[in-house]
Amino acid sequence: MSAGGDAPAASGDLADRLRWFAPGTHITIRGLNKTFADGTVLYRDFDLDLPRGKVVSIFGPNGCGKSTLINMISGILDYDSGQILFDGKTARETKIGYVFQNYREAGFPWLRAIDNIRYPLKFLKLSQAEKDARVEKLLASFNVSIDLNRYPYELSGGQQQLVSIMRALVIEPEVLFLDEPFSALDYEMTLFLRDKLQSVLTEMQITTLLVSHDLDEAVELADEVLLLTRKPTSVAARIPFTAPRPRNAEITVTPEFIDVKARSLEIFQREVRKT
Repeated sequence: MSAGGDAPAASGDLADRLRWFAPGTHITIRGLNKTFADGTVLYRDFDLDLPRGKVVSIFGPNGCGKSTLINMISGILDYDSGQILFDGKTARETKIGYVFQNYREAGFPWLRAIDNIRYPLKFLKLSQAEKDARVEKLLASFNVSIDLNRYPYELSGGQQQLVSIMRALVIEPEVLFLDEPFSALDYEMTLFLRDKLQSVLTEMQITTLLVSHDLDEAVELADEVLLLTRKPTSVAARIPFTAPRPRNAEITVTPEFIDVKARSLEIFQREVRKT
C-alpha cells in the first residue's frame, strides 16, 4: 500500500495525524484508488469518514466493491494508493475483528469450538485470568447454550457462525467487519444472531461495518445505511436510521423503517439502471 492524496503519512507524528479528523470520526479514508488487473477502475480518489461506535451498513449494486471496500479498510486487501487511518493509526495498529460469510472455512477444524473462540487471545498481553474472564463475559452476553467442547464439524451452520462472531469479539475490537455474516443461514438462526449481535454491539459500542445484500437486514442493523454507486464507486447517499435499540423483526413494519428502506431502494434502483 502507498500513501497518497491529502492524508498525512502513516509514519508521521500522531498529533499531526489526529488533526486531520473530523469530530466523532473513527475511520478516515482519503484518496483511495483501486484498479483490477484487467484495468477496471473500482475506486478512484474515494473519500469517506465513518463514525465512532456506530453500525454502518454498506449496500449497493453487485460488483460495486462492497466487500472489497471493507477488505481494504481492514487491511486484508491491498489498494493502489490513498490513506486509511483509525484514529490516526493504521490497520496494523488497530484491534480488528472480522466475521466472514463462509463460516465453514473460518474455524480451525482441529480446535474445539471453545478453543476457536479463545484463539485470538493468545496474541494479547493478558493474564490467564483476564482471558478466562473475557470468554465468560462473552458467553454470558450471547447466552450460549450449545456444547462448546464440540469441534466445528459437529455444529450446525448457525452454531459455527456464532462461534465465529464470538471469536471476532473476544479481543474487544476497536472495529468489527461483518461480510454478509448471515447469508448462508436459515431464517430462524438469522433472526437469533441478529438479535444477539445487536445487543452485544450496543453494549460494547464497537464501530461496525456490515456488508449485506439483504436491504431489510442492512436497515434493521444500521445506525446509517451507506449506499454506493456503480463503479467507479462513490457514495450515492448516507441515510441515518435512528430507531431505538434493541430492535427486532417487528421494526420492519414501522413508518421510520419503511421510509429509510424506500429511500434506500430508490437510490439502489437508480444505480442499477445506470449503464
